Amino acid sequence: MADDDTLGGRALRYAKVGKTVGGLAARLAGERYLGFKLDRLEHAVDLKDALGGLKGPLMKVAQILSTIPNALPQEYADQLAELQSNAPAMGWRFVKRRMAGELGPDWQSKYADFGQDAAAAASLGQVHKATAKDGREIASKLQYPDMQSVVEADLRQLKLVFNIYRRYDQAIDPTAIHGELSARLREELDYIREAKQLRLYAEMLSDEASVHVPEVVDELCGDRLVSMTWLEGTPLLPYIEANGDTASRNQVALNMFRAWYVPLYHYGVIHGDPHLGNYTVRDDGSINLLDFGCIRVFEPSFVRGVIDLYTALKDDDPDLAVHAYETWGFDNLSQEKIDILNMWAEFVYAPLLEDRIRPIQTGDGTYGRGIARKVREELHKLGGVAPPPEFVLMDRAAIGLGSVFTHLKAEINWHQVFHELIDDFDEKTLARNQAAAFKKVKLEKPA
Repeated sequence: MADDDTLGGRALRYAKVGKTVGGLAARLAGERYLGFKLDRLEHAVDLKDALGGLKGPLMKVAQILSTIPNALPQEYADQLAELQSNAPAMGWRFVKRRMAGELGPDWQSKYADFGQDAAAAASLGQVHKATAKDGREIASKLQYPDMQSVVEADLRQLKLVFNIYRRYDQAIDPTAIHGELSARLREELDYIREAKQLRLYAEMLSDEASVHVPEVVDELCGDRLVSMTWLEGTPLLPYIEANGDTASRNQVALNMFRAWYVPLYHYGVIHGDPHLGNYTVRDDGSINLLDFGCIRVFEPSFVRGVIDLYTALKDDDPDLAVHAYETWGFDNLSQEKIDILNMWAEFVYAPLLEDRIRPIQTGDGTYGRGIARKVREELHKLGGVAPPPEFVLMDRAAIGLGSVFTHLKAEINWHQVFHELIDDFDEKTLARNQAAAFKKVKLEKPA
């Protein structure tokens, strides 16, 4: 971000997106009411280009939406999936001003060294590598300026996009999706909360020797600054290039699986953003988790529902499947809608249902897209459904991790790994674990 990133400059960028969104509304109206033919692929590319020029949460939301099955037509999902979270960094003069606001005018004296160039820049903030006074290498993540107002502006744009699609395609009611994304994005702006969530993950994964979580450096944290110990590792794709053997790739996949799902099935918490930039791989195949702004906390009954649906599919128990959907908050489910939801569930759960070594997905991915299209079409015929808000980040994690496992070409007995986590599941035990962990790190459960 240039140092002259003014309110006027931001307004111009948002005007560009507003124009694109407005154009989308006009084109969709023309297609629906006047018979005009909309080239959705061409317009999806235009929308991607407009969003890609912005630093801010709308770009991140677009990436998340691209991974939620049926949230958007496939042409848009494919294009938005290509958006990168990296963005131009703030210049040094601007960084100094922001750091002074967080740690005071003598902030540089609190570090032994502070890198002027950002080590990473993403949608809500950027990271600088630094050295603490005690010699520890640390990562200091600094939030971009005026992000609260930017988030609210982006959420208004997102609501408009959803309203447009709702008029065009009623298969999925996006109301809960918008509410969920709004709540999680607002939480991500709270870096004091993120520091506590970092400690929460350290607590939940304390027995996982192959998963590493940074330590918070309290004296170098502020409202919009969180500092943590620096963890060395290699990004996933370069790691794969350097480690082509199956055993190494499978070990990384197993470590990733446990990093995401031990917290879910033992504490009711999931990391909602398995973006490639949020973890690295060590030489021994263990992994580093690096970002803790986006998590989702579930009630024990919701986690039980995840297991119940798996059991229903495995044992061909339709009544238990209905119970699982109702536990999650689906209502007014006809048998036809249940059959359609089961179609999607059988595809998502497939790797866990087969007690054999297999890749996370088979084929070239066209089968999954075909299932998603069929589900969307059938739900549209029946008047649509409103997914519970919990599914937004659950889908994000499942689809994102599936992509990681596909990159790794991992071949594992997913059924066996899953059962290692769920066989002793007990709702009361999860509730106790969750309460104790949150109390220890002094973190309040989100509303």
